[in-house]
Amino acid sequence: MQKLRVGIIGAGMALEKLHYPAYQELSDQYQIVALADVEVEKARSWAGRLGLNLEKDAYGDYREMMKRTDIDAFDIMVPINDNFEVADVVAKAGKPIILEKPLAPTPEQARVSAELPKKYNIPVMIAENYRYNEEVDIIRDMIRTEKVGKPVYFMQNKVVFFPGDMKQQNKFPTVEWRQHAKFPGGAILDTGVHDMAMLRHVFGAVEKLQAFGVPQNDDFAPYAAVNVNIKFMNGVTGQFSFYSAGKEMQRPLVGLRIFCTNGMIYLEERDCGTINVSYNDGRLEKVPYRPQRGYYNELLNFYNAAMGKEPLSVTPEMEYGDAMMIFKILESAKTGEVLDVDHDDSYMPAYMAEEQARQARSRDYVQ
Repeated sequence: MQKLRVGIIGAGMALEKLHYPAYQELSDQYQIVALADVEVEKARSWAGRLGLNLEKDAYGDYREMMKRTDIDAFDIMVPINDNFEVADVVAKAGKPIILEKPLAPTPEQARVSAELPKKYNIPVMIAENYRYNEEVDIIRDMIRTEKVGKPVYFMQNKVVFFPGDMKQQNKFPTVEWRQHAKFPGGAILDTGVHDMAMLRHVFGAVEKLQAFGVPQNDDFAPYAAVNVNIKFMNGVTGQFSFYSAGKEMQRPLVGLRIFCTNGMIYLEERDCGTINVSYNDGRLEKVPYRPQRGYYNELLNFYNAAMGKEPLSVTPEMEYGDAMMIFKILESAKTGEVLDVDHDDSYMPAYMAEEQARQARSRDYVQ
């Protein structure tokens, strides 16, 4: 089996906790051949761990690593503020890219970043693991097949105890650039974009939203909490709440609840391993899944795409829509206005597009 030789840019916590375990599981498909980090000792530590040359395969400047001819693809895991600049430079090398979410720290840079695949004629995959998680795909299929009838509305409640996690070891909030965020929204963009990706993966394009926030003076996020009313283009409405500054003491958690004409789909939280389905006639069903498989699935998709076996599932254009949701939420929370989001149905799941086409054919027949 042909292996993809990967150059890692950013040898921090995302590599340690997220990507590397997936690379280990996919050792027949991938080989890490070089690493770069602004703290070169981190790159050297990883080089030693991987049996690479500490001097030749570890770099303090990723631009030097780009000169190598034995790298098939680059995996970029840098702070959000650097995502756009690094991706733009690396794209010029003409090699496939794996890029962490969100693809850029501002709406303007996000729009430019979304065009990188066309501009440089290279594949770029956004490592948005929520779009690759098993439970999200299962719920999307439940909605697509109307397992519990047509979806009507949803509630999605996300709670992150950022102030407490800042004091814990091996937690993402312990890093300086997250504690003193220089990008819009701080933790709301960094974490909330996952939830936007999940909701858009399930329901498709968004027509409008209105947000309200509870302001705070902490650097990690401008609002302790935001509450957002969302209307999707398929008619589903619902509320997304994100509390970044405290704990949810309620058990079971509110989680994600999708109310349909024949019952409810309930996911307590992403690591619980079970999707609960309640029917109006009293029946209950527990659907199992394997938690946290998104990191594996995204790298497998990237490999298969590189081998010409399947298309990339999460592109920069798709991630642009997810990120713009957060930027719109921040804008609405500031102004209180109802804002338009997607200008077309380009993010609409295929099954919804098929339904629209069917309805159009029916109208034509009647006429």
